[in-house]
Amino acid sequence: VQLQASGGGLVQAGGSLRLSCAASGRSFSTYNMGWFRQAPGKEREFVAAISWSGGTTYYADSVKGRFTISRDNAKNTVYLQMNSLKPEDTAVYYCAADRSMSLVAIPGRYDYWGQGTQVTVSS
Repeated sequence: VQLQASGGGLVQAGGSLRLSCAASGRSFSTYNMGWFRQAPGKEREFVAAISWSGGTTYYADSVKGRFTISRDNAKNTVYLQMNSLKPEDTAVYYCAADRSMSLVAIPGRYDYWGQGTQVTVSS
């Protein structure tokens, strides 16, 4: 699976962005998908994950209630809707694919990664 993230940009605090991650390959619908982020000088951290069917989602406490992960298996795409953005959300955002039986928040458990898209939130 090859992943291509897009949709990042510069936004003011309180604003919104929607990230997309397009996947190539016919097996997209068999993968759980996750979003991670990495700020300068910090480790990559979990943001959200969604099961292969879209029926189960999982969020980091820091984004719960503000971000929504979704997927469209017909379009081989996973989304991250980000609302009420804060300056601390500034990071490079990555999408990733995983074939575990359950949703996981550990980067090392994911099999495939996209190239990342920059999100910058100004105060």
